Order: sequence, then structure tokens, then C-alpha cells
Amino acid sequence: MDSTLWQYQFRIIMLGDSTVGKSSLLKRYTENLFLESINETVGVDFYVHFLEVEPGVRVKLQFWDTAGQERFRSVTRSYYRNSVGGLLVFDMSNRASFDHIKEWHTEVWERVQPHRVVFILVGQKSDMDTKGGRMVSREEAEKLAGQLGVPYAEVSARTGQNVKEAFELLTRRVYQALMSGEVELQEGWDGVKCAPHSLQAHRASLAHLETTPKNTKKCCEKM
Repeated sequence: MDSTLWQYQFRIIMLGDSTVGKSSLLKRYTENLFLESINETVGVDFYVHFLEVEPGVRVKLQFWDTAGQERFRSVTRSYYRNSVGGLLVFDMSNRASFDHIKEWHTEVWERVQPHRVVFILVGQKSDMDTKGGRMVSREEAEKLAGQLGVPYAEVSARTGQNVKEAFELLTRRVYQALMSGEVELQEGWDGVKCAPHSLQAHRASLAHLETTPKNTKKCCEKM
């Protein structure tokens, strides 16, 4: 896929305690690599990936990989507001990381207003299930996801299981929210951007959405 051709840019933030495997998930998704040892994130790291969400509609995904340690929180908090999507990640073999998910969700939610962030809950290190290291049951995780009103996915950066599917699920949910008007393109907010050079082609691709409610915001109409 030509990386110069994209219609939308979505900024996605990785959230969760230190060492739950956020960086490993991004490495697996963007490069299809798994490293046994990966440097702990200091502040924020950036990754870019491209995804075609439907024929002719390409999204540039800009991932912000945040440090989970409290001492970096003042830095990472500054990135919340300009995010349109968030992966709430916990380590299935680490009970405390699961217990902290509500705190992460609340912290972001309070700081992004009036904008909206589309979340999914991710249970990382699903390969531990077969090794007897699981500390959080699927039922518990699905219950929490229900309380937060988000989907739940179990993944493994080590094996690659369900990693691609989880990231694509979130991306498509953001895209659907944008098309329905739940997420709006707004000046001064970088959660979603539209590529100026794609204006004509993009308008053509949105022709089938002319029957959507009048309050639906179409990206490039605001450019």
C-alpha cells in the first residue's frame, strides 16, 4: 500500500500499566516482530501503520505508546486529548494491571472532553492461559468491558494471536463513529485528520452516505 495515499489519520493511544506488553503489541502489529526483551517506554513512542477500512478508504494510524509508570504520567496525559482511539491493555497474568483499567479509562475520559475516545479492552499474553499463568478470567474481563461499554479481545504479542484483529476492530469502530457523526472532525483537534490531497476522491467515496442524518460530519467537508 502506497503510504502517501490516505484519506484519514487516526491517533490511537496505548493505555495500561508498565510491562503489560503495549510496546510488544505495537511491534507485532506494525512490524510482525516479537522481541523477548524490549526497552521500557520512556515518555511516549510513536508508530505508524496503514489500513484499508473499506475499498478505497485508507487510514493512516498514528499510535502513541505511553509509559505506564506514574513518574511519566504528566507527560503522557498531555497526549490524551488529541486521541480518537484507545487500547486499554492489561496483562492476563497480572491481576493488578486488570484492577487498574478503570482508573486508566476514567483518567482519559475526564481529560478528552468534549471530544470522544473510542476504546477497546485488550487482555494481553493470552499464551499464558495454556501455561497456567492466567490470573483474570474471560468472564471477569467481559464483565468489565460491558461496564465500560467497549468490546473485549484476548491477544498475544508473542504468538501474534488476535493482534491484527484487535487493532483492526478498534480502527473500524473509530471509522464507523466518524461516519455516523458520533466522532466529528474539529478544528484544533488532531484525533482525526483528513488528507487535503484526497478531497475529490474522498467526496466521491462518500457519495453513498448522502442518505445519512444531516448532522453527520463528513471529514473533508470541513477542510
